[in-house]
Amino acid sequence: MAGDKSLDAVLARIENRMSFGMIGDAYDLAACYACFLAVNRVFNEANKRTAFACMDVCLALNDVALVYEHEAAGDLIIEAAQGVVDEIELSAWLRYKAQQ
Repeated sequence: MAGDKSLDAVLARIENRMSFGMIGDAYDLAACYACFLAVNRVFNEANKRTAFACMDVCLALNDVALVYEHEAAGDLIIEAAQGVVDEIELSAWLRYKAQQ
């Protein structure tokens, strides 16, 4: 864990969004996990990999299967970590890839 970062704070942001009805489905939830973990860098290393894994597990637990190129997904997580892509855009991408 990164000394000055809090995983609890990141998870609380997601819980807060759920309690205020800002997360409507598994795609929104998975995107929030991915974006918030990637951006906040709570671990010393592997933040983007952890963000992707959490997104993937969240979707799998909700019986969502995606059809995507691994490189494209990796690029998207990198863009999320850089703040170029937000959870709304990522959620839309996930929905699109689930429909293919």
